[in-house]
Amino acid sequence: MELYGYYRSTSSYRVRIALALKGLDYQALPVNLLKGEQRGSDYLALNPQGRVPALRTDQGDLLLQSPAIIEYLEELQPQPALLPADPVGRARARAVAAIIGCDIHPLHNVSVLNRLRAAGQDEAQVNAWIGHWIGQGLAAVEQLIGDQGFCLGAEPGLADLYLIPQVYAAERFNIDLGGYPRIRRVVALAAEHPAFIVAHPSRQVDTPVQ
Repeated sequence: MELYGYYRSTSSYRVRIALALKGLDYQALPVNLLKGEQRGSDYLALNPQGRVPALRTDQGDLLLQSPAIIEYLEELQPQPALLPADPVGRARARAVAAIIGCDIHPLHNVSVLNRLRAAGQDEAQVNAWIGHWIGQGLAAVEQLIGDQGFCLGAEPGLADLYLIPQVYAAERFNIDLGGYPRIRRVVALAAEHPAFIVAHPSRQVDTPVQ
């Protein structure tokens, strides 16, 4: 498989975690968002939306949008499972993922932030916007995850795939995580888990040399 992504993209990050948890090999094909490569004609021919990630399967099919890609990987390689066996547990995992993927991440996406700047918002106002939406979303997630283990169990699953990249983004934007002890517990566990370690933005082929 081939994964088009960007080292710092949280949606690319969550797909990398899924691939690592499933033990699936892939070739990373970086798309530099800062240089605008996602808007180049070659990439737009692959993904008309001009965003990452995109996954080319072993059969040559190109898949877009991280939720759809993760669902594909779950069906392709059912074990280890990213979702609990029971319907209620599956719904709860999907709810946490949706809060992050639908209600937090899109509101601090670089295209949204650039739109705010173009509309005349200064950096203090943009940062206040970011802090509001990330803080509001993580406060909800904090209440929905468990008191032990990863988000919803002893092993990492779908909710963790979404949470860890979102925390990475929160730290980039200097969001205080002190009020989220459950989230910080999950972050500490992920920091020691091989799949999360290998998927971290600091370990990608396109990570800038410090």
